[in-house]
Amino acid sequence: MDGIVFKVRDNGKIINKTVYLCVGLKQNGLKEVLGMWVGKSESSSFWMGVLTDLKARGVQDILITCTDNLNGFTDIIRAVFPLSSTQIRVVYQIRNSCKYVVYKDKKEFTADMKSIYNAPNRRLLPWNWIIWKRNGEGSTLMPSSHGGITGMT
Repeated sequence: MDGIVFKVRDNGKIINKTVYLCVGLKQNGLKEVLGMWVGKSESSSFWMGVLTDLKARGVQDILITCTDNLNGFTDIIRAVFPLSSTQIRVVYQIRNSCKYVVYKDKKEFTADMKSIYNAPNRRLLPWNWIIWKRNGEGSTLMPSSHGGITGMT
């Protein structure tokens, strides 16, 4: 689920419009576009209408949602689909972590993070994490206790 902002001409003026997009992944692995809606700007209140519409159209349950962590979005998803689990998309997690990395180290940091989130399976994930931790020792990077990144002083 995501909202994509486009600039459009409306009565001679250029304004922003948001296209809300829901793509479902079936158990057999096929993707299906569940719907597209147009609104003025991305907001969690608009998403409430989208999710209610999906439920009215026959979507019985959403097991996992992947979002950009829009304020209040997770609560709205759970209000309509209480059993849903929400994950933040990797790109947003890395972007938020980059706030705590000095500029000169960002390129190396994002490359290291890519090796972690591209691990072929969960068994190899800790190995990539250990390599990243070792590379971070003595530099300006270190993992924090909550899994994020903090700068060393």
